[in-house]
Amino acid sequence: MVNKDTIQLLKECDSGTKMAVSSIDEVFDKVQNSKLKQLLSESKSHHETLGNELHALLLEYQSEEKDPSPMAKGMSWLKTNVKLNMEGGDAAVADLITDGCNMGIKTLYKFLNKYSAANEISRDICKRLVAIEEALRKDLQPCL
Repeated sequence: MVNKDTIQLLKECDSGTKMAVSSIDEVFDKVQNSKLKQLLSESKSHHETLGNELHALLLEYQSEEKDPSPMAKGMSWLKTNVKLNMEGGDAAVADLITDGCNMGIKTLYKFLNKYSAANEISRDICKRLVAIEEALRKDLQPCL
């Protein structure tokens, strides 16, 4: 039997991968620089791959997926659209995605601490998701 912390950590990671994919999709068409487009495309693919792994584990553990909260999605949409309408450009996109990475990293560490009894498989997936976010944040620095 898989413990509750394991399920909760996997669900939060699932929600995080969905939020990341949604955020990238939201800005992708606004990007002009081909290098930035490629970077976002690769990161989206990494998030989707990890999301598929999360879905398989949640299914194996007989649990449901978790979507990002409507409030989080709404706030992200609002911030993205205001910033892109006011500033526009690739630097604004890089800034928005960097902020998203920072928020994701912080949130994932909170969940790692909160669900400390989670099994090693789920903790490893969470750490891999943090690594994806950290890499994207670092790779975006020249675009800011």
